[in-house]
Amino acid sequence: MHWIILAVAAYVAWCFVSNKAGARVARPASLSIPSLRSEQSGDEGEARVQAELRAALSWLCGDDFYLHDGPLLLNHAPGTEFPTAEVDHLVITPFGIFVVETKNWTGRIMPGHDDSSVERVSADGRSEARRSPLAQNRSKVRFLRSILPAVWPVESIAVFPNTNCALSPELPVNLMRIDDLRQWLRTRMASHEQRSRVRINVVSARAALLTLAETGPDAIQRHRDKLRKTPRKVTGSY
Repeated sequence: MHWIILAVAAYVAWCFVSNKAGARVARPASLSIPSLRSEQSGDEGEARVQAELRAALSWLCGDDFYLHDGPLLLNHAPGTEFPTAEVDHLVITPFGIFVVETKNWTGRIMPGHDDSSVERVSADGRSEARRSPLAQNRSKVRFLRSILPAVWPVESIAVFPNTNCALSPELPVNLMRIDDLRQWLRTRMASHEQRSRVRINVVSARAALLTLAETGPDAIQRHRDKLRKTPRKVTGSY
């Protein structure tokens, strides 16, 4: 009888330990962890820039502007392996069309070795070369300029919303912190009016641009998934 009691006690102890171990193993699987932390950070930065764009454009233009609701896919290379390019923010105003790239980076951003790169210096002093967001936008801007009326100015800008990011004054003025965005747009509007340039019909421009876009409900995610699998085949689409 004594050995039976010992056996039962050992079995109960084994079950207890197994359940505890199982619980420890299973717990991480139940947590919701983003697949890419950089992607989550980028989305948060884009939300801040989107809100500031809407506030700035309402201040400058009233209701006469178009800000696409979230990122947009342009069909800039139909028939190729990667026909779409992601635009973080597409802005249409009477004084210009703007392709806006958001970079939620931290650290100091310095000029790179050429106009296609920038240098990011982290808080611990480490330096790394990164592709300039203006270079990422280059093919998108070139595509839009090739199909839209020449009197409609198309420009590329990049906005850095992170409060722990500092920009070198030697960088192009089209690279700006989020606090500078409103004044930059105001200056562009004033320059357009001073030159008496043709005002863009926002409604017509919006209709034209959306015919060049892929707006399906899962289009952005499919595009990002494809780039994640073969990132080296693409230059600046995401």
